[in-house]
Amino acid sequence: MKKITLILSLFFCFGSVVFAQNKTGDRTVFGKKVDPINISPTGHIRCATTEYEQFLREQNPKMESVEQFENWINQKIEEQKAIQTVASQSGGIIYIPVVVHVIHNGDAYGVNENITDEQVQSQITVMTQDFRRLVGTPGYNTNPVGADTQVEFVLAKVDPNGNPTNGINRVNLCQESWSDADINSTVKPTTIWDPTQYMNMWSVNFTDGSLLGFAQFPESTLAGLSPTAQSATTDGVVAGYRFFGSSALTTGNFAPPFDRGRTMTHEVGHFLGLRHIWGDTNTCPATNTTADKDFVADTPAANAPNYGCVANTNTCPSNPGNDMIQNYMDYTDDTCMNIFTVGQASRITTVMNNSPRRASLKTSVKDLAIPLFANDAEVKIESYCTSGASNPCAPANQHQVYLYNRGTANLTSATINYNVNGGPNTPVNWTGNLAPHKYALVTFSTALASGTLNVSVASANGGTDGRASNNTSSKAFSFPAPVAPANYEYTTFTYTLQGDRWGAETTWNLKNAAGTVLFSGGPYTNLAAGQTPPPIVQNWPLPVNGCYTFTILDSFGDGIDPGTYSITANSGAVEVVSGGVFGTSEITYFTNNSLSSQSFDLFDTISLYPNPAKDKVTISVPQGLDVNGKYELYNALGQKISTKKVSSENDLIINTNSYQTGIYFINLTIGEFSKTLRFIKE
Repeated sequence: MKKITLILSLFFCFGSVVFAQNKTGDRTVFGKKVDPINISPTGHIRCATTEYEQFLREQNPKMESVEQFENWINQKIEEQKAIQTVASQSGGIIYIPVVVHVIHNGDAYGVNENITDEQVQSQITVMTQDFRRLVGTPGYNTNPVGADTQVEFVLAKVDPNGNPTNGINRVNLCQESWSDADINSTVKPTTIWDPTQYMNMWSVNFTDGSLLGFAQFPESTLAGLSPTAQSATTDGVVAGYRFFGSSALTTGNFAPPFDRGRTMTHEVGHFLGLRHIWGDTNTCPATNTTADKDFVADTPAANAPNYGCVANTNTCPSNPGNDMIQNYMDYTDDTCMNIFTVGQASRITTVMNNSPRRASLKTSVKDLAIPLFANDAEVKIESYCTSGASNPCAPANQHQVYLYNRGTANLTSATINYNVNGGPNTPVNWTGNLAPHKYALVTFSTALASGTLNVSVASANGGTDGRASNNTSSKAFSFPAPVAPANYEYTTFTYTLQGDRWGAETTWNLKNAAGTVLFSGGPYTNLAAGQTPPPIVQNWPLPVNGCYTFTILDSFGDGIDPGTYSITANSGAVEVVSGGVFGTSEITYFTNNSLSSQSFDLFDTISLYPNPAKDKVTISVPQGLDVNGKYELYNALGQKISTKKVSSENDLIINTNSYQTGIYFINLTIGEFSKTLRFIKE
């Protein structure tokens, strides 16, 4: 919210301007207080270099030191000069295959952290412009020491299984936000592609919404170091999704002034061996050579990071030259940056030729297209986010399957077969219009709440799918029993929000059972200290027999305390929910069914007899409960046996004479409520 910090794995980190004053006191990163050198004159936190290095060394005392790496790379640079190698030992441009892991929490495409393909591509474009110093782009400069590093970035065209991809890997990890430590321990190892073949990038929603990102420094080939000193399961670069890509190239979810893609340019600089231009110390060297500060002689000496975009700054007046505030390895605003120097390019070249997992990227062919088919559909089962109670406003046992178009022709129809536990297939027919590499979510429900779901592509565009290797997906599932939400027999509700002064952090929405947003608000305007925003009061007319989901979010993760919010009915006499003290979000479900609370209690007592059954089974509905609805009968494999409309008690007597011996399930629906009953046929 108020504090933007970016952290670099091993030694380096990149922070930037915070949005407002810290409202929670001293900041800590990885459980350690931030060093004052990394706090700007206005109290903004920029970096956590020392704290993060201390954290890493606590995890792995055998980790390579700065001195060891610099001694190694300096020797390699001298060797490089001796053979007069320019960009790469073959003298050509280095093309680095990139995979971008878009980590989200089930949001729709383009919403919040589930950023669009275009936002991802804009980041790749910015990095290539910056590293190549391309004329006519924001990455060009006329500085005499400005350099083309001869490194370009290309979204991967082949995934680890040998199938076509657009280099964007969307993963729902069923968690709204991630701490810096959890990124390394969970997100990266869970999603990483082979780091010897791909440069892995992650776009995430940090729990600290003002965190910019971090990167892992390259390793040397020094003998005697632990092979696990730099874990291959965490190698890559990470940024908060609001700082990923460029608002100058596309629309998206951006947070100025860090909205031009330079967070990742900076972090990839670290990934390729560059240090901050002030060398992460607040002293001025006597001379400016490759042995001082950032180990690059053509970046003028500096004793501290620079912020904003203030020209003619000289933090080391005894050493000639103003600070190079335009350098990508400073902390200035995105629009101020446009320089990598010749010395920095030399370091990058040395790393790309000698550092183990960087050198292998030069020979990777994952950026080269494989033969494509006109019709090529790919299926992936969406993650099952069932760690807590399921959404009672969603259909029971609902599955979602990603349907991707990996062909050259638009995908307008597909048939997907699914089964549970290897039983007979049930087809789902999808129609739409997907351009190459776009996707749709296909949803359906199963009678069983647990088992293994298997899906496969049966046809694409009405014919045979051209590629079999990406046509199947399987995943175990176990849905928790839905908990019925509180019911209120009203059609008008009143929403009241008394926010805190950090209005830009607060958003909220109300959705119906179909997921349609009926009402929403925020973000609002931040106010000065001591000011209180006026309350927001809305009347919501809601259709009867609806199931509604109210969500309130705080991007900083500390709720709206001392603010409050509430939803009431019956002129305020009935309270649906109230609060204000929460973390990142709070969710409330409620219904306004015409069934009274007494009727709902009656619904809960529905049973069936006899059980086991021989020739018939009867669903027993208590007196006073309307029986208008339907039931669906399923066998143990999840196959639907029959469906019947229910309008009288006679409709609740089921003849089972023709059924085989086994277990059966009845899904009874009355009004907005459903109940699953189980019986055994002898």
